[in-house]
Amino acid sequence: MVGMEQTVGLALQQTMSPQMQQSLNILQAPLTELRQLVDTELRENPALEEVIPDKPTEDVPRTSGLEDQWNEYYAQRTASEPWTREALDRRQHFFDSQTRSRTLQEHLLEQLLTASWTKLEARIAAEIIGNLDDQGYLRADSGDVAYATGSNALEVERILEKVQEFDPPGVVARNLGECLFLQLKRRGQENSTAARIVQQHLEELARKKIPEIAARLNVSVGDVQRAAETISRLDPRPGRAFSTEPEQVVIPEIIVEREGEDYLVSLNSDEIPVLRISDDYKDMLSESSREVREYLRDKIKDGKFFIRSIQQRQQTLRNIGREIVLRQREFLDHGPSRLRPLTMRQIAEAVGVHETTVSRAASGKYMATPQGIFEIKYFFTHGYTNSAGESVSNESVRQAIQAIVREEDPKHPQSDQNMVRLLKDQGLEVARRTVAKYREQLNILPSHLRKSF
Repeated sequence: MVGMEQTVGLALQQTMSPQMQQSLNILQAPLTELRQLVDTELRENPALEEVIPDKPTEDVPRTSGLEDQWNEYYAQRTASEPWTREALDRRQHFFDSQTRSRTLQEHLLEQLLTASWTKLEARIAAEIIGNLDDQGYLRADSGDVAYATGSNALEVERILEKVQEFDPPGVVARNLGECLFLQLKRRGQENSTAARIVQQHLEELARKKIPEIAARLNVSVGDVQRAAETISRLDPRPGRAFSTEPEQVVIPEIIVEREGEDYLVSLNSDEIPVLRISDDYKDMLSESSREVREYLRDKIKDGKFFIRSIQQRQQTLRNIGREIVLRQREFLDHGPSRLRPLTMRQIAEAVGVHETTVSRAASGKYMATPQGIFEIKYFFTHGYTNSAGESVSNESVRQAIQAIVREEDPKHPQSDQNMVRLLKDQGLEVARRTVAKYREQLNILPSHLRKSF
């Protein structure tokens, strides 16, 4: 029987201080998250304050654009004339109409009011509309709607079909297949191959099982491909045009601009407030008790470290951006087809930091270039050596494959083996399995499925 034994030993274990953890969080955070970190630190550390830049009073407009419109609209009103309740209501309505867009439910209820309904039918239709999500899908079954309106499931189904005829097409569907079918039905294509696919074989289509779908529907592969193109142009989220959710906006951290023959690298610091240690807290150091002075010193020390971490973050990003621009000059001049192979290790060695620091600094951040806005990690890619001994990135190979497919004869598409030969003619030695891998990454079908009959 194995017994239990207590032993004493020494071991080394690496731990990360709270300050170091905070510094890494600042380095890794994109601009929007960094602003939140700054706001939190300002609330928790009273020794830290934001520097508000002085703005000349003449630069501040006297009234907003909407106020000017309102005043112009009511120009006949004299200055001494008091606001009436009716005028205030009209004024509020004016502003509301300028700043608020209609929701999907409001859009559908307006259409409900233009049709003839019995009281029960209108109640059922309104209940259905009230159970739609932001994408326009019905998130309640017929039994729930029937219970809420004191009707039956058959009556709910009948009203549901009528509400599904409202605009936008595809709205009030219960699943993706029904949403797409409603749009095809609105076009008069309810008996088409595309309609049969969305009703019966949508999952197979998502897996690109074109031949299997063709066999089951007893149609040609070309018919299925054309139906797939039709389906791809339908809207899987018909309610999103009315969505009140704010759009996700990409804010570039690094800005690259052409200046003569060179490229200028700058940082987007507009979202980062300027911080400093409060003068009031500095003055209190000489006027407080020993305990208070220790507390103040700790807060001032933490504040200085936070400010220094932000400065170090910005300097690291600037150095990384400059090095990327230096090594990706051909990309900036000619576009993605001239992207060069580049690793984070190469940038780390050039900048003088660890490879993990480059990875954290690039995480979730974007660079604005004359070729467009790209995630910083886009510029880090492995590659090949062409016949001329030059390094070529994976992205360049993918771009070349796209160009070959774009220029091919639809009746005689290029096979993977043919693409290997064409790439070799361009100086790119790439294996057939690599071509197949990149083709799949680009969502390009095999040659026998791209063929038009």
